[in-house]
Amino acid sequence: MKEITVKELAEKLISGEKLSIIDVREDEEVVEGKIPGARHIRLGDLEEKLGEIEQGHHHYIVCRSGNRSGKACTFLEQHGYDVTNMVGGMLEWQDEVGK
Repeated sequence: MKEITVKELAEKLISGEKLSIIDVREDEEVVEGKIPGARHIRLGDLEEKLGEIEQGHHHYIVCRSGNRSGKACTFLEQHGYDVTNMVGGMLEWQDEVGK
């Protein structure tokens, strides 16, 4: 599984790279804030929402600590998606958050 640090992902955003970020946390966690531009799809909803995730793009997967996003990456990789897990999760995110 590919991994990226919180700092590396933040640098990509700051440099203006166009990224697909999927936040797999629960609704009550996302209310606290998420990475600007991130799409919220709860881990439990991934299977039913596969058709909404573009297969030809690279996706960065985010959760609270990096655990659930790791599970999401494994699941998505098994279905042919190109994904990278953000290790450390939102617990380590130091940059801007949006709602």
